[in-house]
Amino acid sequence: MIQAEDYLELGMSFHGHKCPAMPLGLRAGAAAMNVLGVERAKDKELHVLSETGKGHAAGCFADGIMVVTGCTYGKANIEKEYLNKMGFTLIDVQKQKAVRVSLRTEFFEKMLSSPFVQQRQKGVLPQDVPAEIADPLVQKVLSMPEDTFLEIGPVVDFEFKRPSGVFDIETCSICKEAGFADKFKQIKGLPVCAGCTEQAMR
Repeated sequence: MIQAEDYLELGMSFHGHKCPAMPLGLRAGAAAMNVLGVERAKDKELHVLSETGKGHAAGCFADGIMVVTGCTYGKANIEKEYLNKMGFTLIDVQKQKAVRVSLRTEFFEKMLSSPFVQQRQKGVLPQDVPAEIADPLVQKVLSMPEDTFLEIGPVVDFEFKRPSGVFDIETCSICKEAGFADKFKQIKGLPVCAGCTEQAMR
């Protein structure tokens, strides 16, 4: 069983400040992993489809998911769908199975009226929210029963094809910088990177 608490210190260090939303991501990610019966991704054994968007507390939530699942932007096994929801789908790439996990609506609504959020609405930076406000909320998140705040869907079949890695490079004929070949175009018989395509077409 994956325990969210085991990743709390790593999560706080990675995220950069103490808040309740990052541990929510830890708990949600751990719940999804336990339902699927998977371990933390070392490479691309898992893939996350995150429904979070830009801004909001959803970014903190997504950091927690990344820390506990091992699905990171560097490994390209997490992607955002920009739905501005506190939910995600975790895919077991090897078994082609997936589960969707989200915050329960009633919990989500209460969360947005918490003392931590009230401080943030006043313009207080998350790292400056007093510990007497942040600490009890973090501990509450870590101790709540899953069914009081998480909606965990059924495990379903999920067809997912992992993209192949690219190891070939090209050198752009315009900027002279090297890059991975899959994003280069041949324009007028010369290799051009994506950033120089418009210039090459003039």
